[in-house]
Amino acid sequence: MMLVMQLMKSAVRHAGSRPRCGVERLIGSSSRQFSASGRTHPSSCTDADHPKILITGGLGQLGVGLAKLLRRRFGKNNVILSDIRKPPNDVYLNGPFIFSDILDYKNLREIVVNNNISWLVHYSAVLSAVGESNVALAKEVNITGLHNILDIATEHGLRVFVPSTIGAFGPSSPKDPTPDLCVQRPRTIYGVSKVHAELMGEYYHHRYGLDFRCLRYPGIISADSQPGGGTTDYAVQIFHAAAKTGCFECNLRSDTRLPMMYIDDCLRATLEILEAPADTLISRTYNINAMSFTPHNLTQEIQKVLPDLKVTYNVDPVRQAIADGWPMALEDSAARRDWGWKHEYDLPELVQTMLTHINTGNQVAQAY
Repeated sequence: MMLVMQLMKSAVRHAGSRPRCGVERLIGSSSRQFSASGRTHPSSCTDADHPKILITGGLGQLGVGLAKLLRRRFGKNNVILSDIRKPPNDVYLNGPFIFSDILDYKNLREIVVNNNISWLVHYSAVLSAVGESNVALAKEVNITGLHNILDIATEHGLRVFVPSTIGAFGPSSPKDPTPDLCVQRPRTIYGVSKVHAELMGEYYHHRYGLDFRCLRYPGIISADSQPGGGTTDYAVQIFHAAAKTGCFECNLRSDTRLPMMYIDDCLRATLEILEAPADTLISRTYNINAMSFTPHNLTQEIQKVLPDLKVTYNVDPVRQAIADGWPMALEDSAARRDWGWKHEYDLPELVQTMLTHINTGNQVAQAY
């Protein structure tokens, strides 16, 4: 209990500013038909209007948390979470949830029309390590699914957010730090699909006027959701192991330095880029950065609170090869300049917050 009370002393997070409506509409509504000029045209909505938001892939690491943030901002019924899996009961109770398969173009189009969607957050994806074990699935979900999203968003004048990743860079990219614009050439299907998403989104923006927005996420760390098959999963798993058993086996080398971010910073950045006035966005794809550390750095910081933690290393050659091709840090001055991005969590705050959440959750579970 003393540990929990000490860790509960954390800063209160803040939300961003009120949204500005930048939704655009197409002339005509036939399937996959765009205006004759190739451009969309502004709608007459006002700044006071709340957007109607659809989140695809909503049961992954980020979707449920983003839905909570957006519902606090725009109202419970204005944010629809979707996935192809049945959600836990608490997800049903917290707001609208529907089945949505991004590979079913007709169904996805009907959802957008029937629910008057104006913003679309596209979280459906097969992540890095899983993608390498099932390339066909990764191509279908990450590329074909993206095409459906972009076509429907363009047809109906949506504002669309598609996350990218540090995995969009490759071994020939500058590593420390990695700038927004540089050689990318990733060597995983996940990374290739994310470069494709960045370029297709920017093409649709320039060709058709699609309000496309994209952030390159670092590794995201959260206590509330389980890792989803990414190379940076160790940085979540180690906290659960530290709290439950005091032992952890890491599948990356101890000196593997990667950019990381606490989920609250990630979700706030996503809200801020969604709300940013279009005329402030010099680019449509931005790096965002918070901290960079190695497994050894993270272990040392956790041991300041849990000194008995024991960490061993059993390197997974597939994940290590992926990590070796990724940035050590992201250069994000453009995001800080253009729309005021600023992270709040560094490594000490991350460790305190994660252990607080996990220990509090364990105590609640033991009480039942």
